Order: sequence, then C-alpha cells, then structure tokens
Amino acid sequence: MNPQKAMFYRLNPDGTPGAGLAVQFNPTEYTLAKTNQIAEVPIPGLDSPILQFVRGQAETFAVELFFDSTEAGTAVNATPVTDSTDKFYDLIKIESGSHAPPVLLFSWGGTHFPGRRAGGTGSNSRNGFKCVVESVRQRYTLFDPAGVPLRAVVTLALREYKTLAEQVDQLNLQSADHTKAHVLAEGETLSRVAYLAYDDPARWRVIAEANDIDDPLDVAPGTVLALPRTLP
Repeated sequence: MNPQKAMFYRLNPDGTPGAGLAVQFNPTEYTLAKTNQIAEVPIPGLDSPILQFVRGQAETFAVELFFDSTEAGTAVNATPVTDSTDKFYDLIKIESGSHAPPVLLFSWGGTHFPGRRAGGTGSNSRNGFKCVVESVRQRYTLFDPAGVPLRAVVTLALREYKTLAEQVDQLNLQSADHTKAHVLAEGETLSRVAYLAYDDPARWRVIAEANDIDDPLDVAPGTVLALPRTLP
C-alpha cells in the first residue's frame, strides 16, 4: 500500500473541501485534547463542593511537521525551505472574503481518524479534524552559507470548528422532560432557583409544593430540591 500524505484542505462556505495542501513528511505523532468547563458549587459543611457541568470546550489538535529542502543541495543558491513552510504559515492569516482565518480540514487515515462523534443522525465516524489554526510556530534548524533556511519544524495548534447546526445534530440532545434536582447553595432562595429553572422567579411555589416546603425562607443550604418537569 502506498503511503497516504496528510492533507490540509481549505473548506468552501458550503463545507466542501477546496484547495488541498500536502505535508512534506507525514507526522510521527499528534495530540488530540478535549476538556469540559466544570463549576464548583460550595455547600457549607460538605467535604468537597458539588460539581456542575457548564459546557464543553473546543477540542484541540497539536502536530509537528518536518520540512527539508536539502535534496536540492546546501550550497549557495540552495532552495529555501520557506517555499514550503510559508504555505502552512498562511493558514493562520485572515482571508479577505471572510475577514477571518480559513476553516480547514486536516485529513489523514480516512474514517479511522481518532474520535467518534457523539450521537448525531448520520455516521458517528469522522474522516478528519475540522478546525481553524490557533497558532503556528516555526523553528529553523539548518541554513546554507548565505543564511537561507533549509530545514524546519512547524508546530501547529488547531482548534475544532463546529457550526451551531452541526453541534445540535451531533449531540442529539433529548428533551429534558424529566424531574431535575438542584442543590440549594448558601444564600440562594427558592425564587432564584425558580428563575434559573423556569426563567420565572414567581414559580418558587411550584418548587415549594413539590418538596413539601412550608416556609420558603427556612430551607437549609445543601438541601436537594426536586424541580418538576412540567409546570402546573
């Protein structure tokens, strides 16, 4: 099997691949990372705070690419490696049409590219990393006698790019038509909880009735409140 070159494609506005840019040498490794933003809800008297999911963070991709132009010689008038590296540095530049850096697809390995999409209505596999370039670092390690760079390592930091429609489709979130729970924080009132849950602080009575609370001003911090799924 012939080796497949890793490719960077500029994506057209409709999401289809446009012009492609091949690496000179395939990377020996790359790193994918995904984190979540977690908030801590302090409850007096507990050994540790309650953890609450806020939102996911964009997935990141880091890769080092090696470039070498010494095959054409290393003497005076040697071919500069920047003929190749400048094309990758341009991936972080703002485009005149969109007033933003291009949206890219890093493709290597076909449908075996790591990371499966969560949920979604289509295939869960992905054939690359849709992204924008967050940073580029160029390190030149060899020069000809005149100072022309002949060898370089380009480090790219990529950040995943998703439209709102893509995120909604991939998450495939189900209706939240079920009873939820809320841990009452220090200084928090039922009106505040009602506002957070229903966008209406006047709905505190619904919460009080669901939790058999007679005095809404006498609810201890740390109390786990059931939030009804439907409002009467």
